[in-house]
Amino acid sequence: VEDQRARWERKRSRTAKELLETEHRYLEQLDLVLTYFVTILKAKGTLKPAVLETIFGPLESLYSASHVLSFHLEKGNLGPGLENFCQSLDLYGHYAENLEQANKTLKEQLRKNKSFRRFKKLQETRPQFQGRELEDLLPLPLQRLHQYKHFFRDLLENTSPDTADYQKLAKAVKSVSEVSQWVQDIFDKRENSLQLLRVQKLLKGQKTQVLTPGRWYIREGWLLVVPSKGEELKRRMFFLFSDILIAAKPCHPLHPLNSNKLSCQAVYPLHQCSVDKVFGHTQSQGGLLSLSFPHKTLLVMSSNQQEIHDWYRSLTAAVR
Repeated sequence: VEDQRARWERKRSRTAKELLETEHRYLEQLDLVLTYFVTILKAKGTLKPAVLETIFGPLESLYSASHVLSFHLEKGNLGPGLENFCQSLDLYGHYAENLEQANKTLKEQLRKNKSFRRFKKLQETRPQFQGRELEDLLPLPLQRLHQYKHFFRDLLENTSPDTADYQKLAKAVKSVSEVSQWVQDIFDKRENSLQLLRVQKLLKGQKTQVLTPGRWYIREGWLLVVPSKGEELKRRMFFLFSDILIAAKPCHPLHPLNSNKLSCQAVYPLHQCSVDKVFGHTQSQGGLLSLSFPHKTLLVMSSNQQEIHDWYRSLTAAVR
């Protein structure tokens, strides 16, 4: 037991030391943005206060919270330090929510505001920036949040459950995991919106409404449709979402406007669909899937066995 405790203590000290060292580096980088951008821009009035607030979000509050954390860590007050810091963790969620708008506003100002463009270029040539741009420094808090998750977990794993710090550390791990999940959800939603928008733009005309609240993009790819009568196979692009399956074919390559677009052939709702493998489970080449809808049965195939297996998995999960 004594050996185990000594091992825990060594690992814990190492992790605490690394947490403090990386916290100092993180603070230095935040300080660059606050000193050379936020403070000077406020004083000069180059950007309107609302624009400044949009671009930098709660960066000053994040800096203050980390400053207090590093002060506690230097004193060796690990448990109380983390407990206090966790009260500010929500700031990271708000920072993530604001980041897309921050990037958009920054690009807009660089395009429209000549004095801001000159100022930014000048600040970034300072030796302290080591060739980095403001755009490289703005995502730092979210990268740091990811690191906190691992540090806090390591500290908890190497703390004896009967010590005063254990409960505080367990709470910190829970808090940081919840905020990380919140941030991850923000990014997933944003990525999903971009995918829906991309598919909407790929389809000719506005008849097929891809952009629908609550809809999630799953996958896409070319499959061969097997016709009911003995006609030849038709190659179609399929887009699978959480609630529908879209089949589309390429527009004519010589069409003046839509040569690189797809024409929607059918939209299949998934809520009354059943999916069966016709012969995808054998070791033969490729496979065939049968999709049954209330008024139609669709047979699709691929010569690639893995691909048909992946489609089967995705379709059954979406239907479920």
